[in-house]
Amino acid sequence: MLSNKGFDLWADGYDADVDMIDDDNEYPFAGYKEILGRIYAMIIERGSCNVLDIGIGTGVLAKKLAEGGNKVTGIDFSQKMLDIAASRVPDAVLIRHDFGDGFPIQLAEQKFDFIISTYAIHHLEDEAKITFIQDAVNFLAPDGKIIIGDIAFETEEAQNACRDDSGDAWDDDEFYFVMEALSPHLKDFSWHYQQISHCGGILTVPQK
Repeated sequence: MLSNKGFDLWADGYDADVDMIDDDNEYPFAGYKEILGRIYAMIIERGSCNVLDIGIGTGVLAKKLAEGGNKVTGIDFSQKMLDIAASRVPDAVLIRHDFGDGFPIQLAEQKFDFIISTYAIHHLEDEAKITFIQDAVNFLAPDGKIIIGDIAFETEEAQNACRDDSGDAWDDDEFYFVMEALSPHLKDFSWHYQQISHCGGILTVPQK
């Protein structure tokens, strides 16, 4: 698993690397552009919104959302990623913080129409994923939604098949979404999951 220093070093080449792997329809970023596109569409159809982007990275999706009239707040633990995001989304509020430690104090009392995260939450173990979702709900405005686009699988069997196909490229240090394992822990939420590619999907959790 990359540390914040690792992501600092990767920042300049991150977008190109992701695009190349997505174009080849390979793990781990197969379906990346479609996932971001679908999340963008869900937000844009609502109108001007207050959006919190967890793991904003280089600000690819945030830039499009801001151009669409949305107010963006972003969190990331890589300062280099945030520097690139700031150049793309100059009006965004950007906070350097490790979301694995919970939500930053700067967000106290704030509410968001959407809390989004793309390709970041898989760094958390399953128990921490559930805690993250439970905490995030407290920051949602009425009718708000959490939208997570990430490396994800409906079943353990599907994940194992992807691992076998990926060979040495598979990263054993990450904790990917496997919905059949997580779903019992989400029983208190009216969640929805959609598989987009063989290794990517979107989890939506609305305000209770």
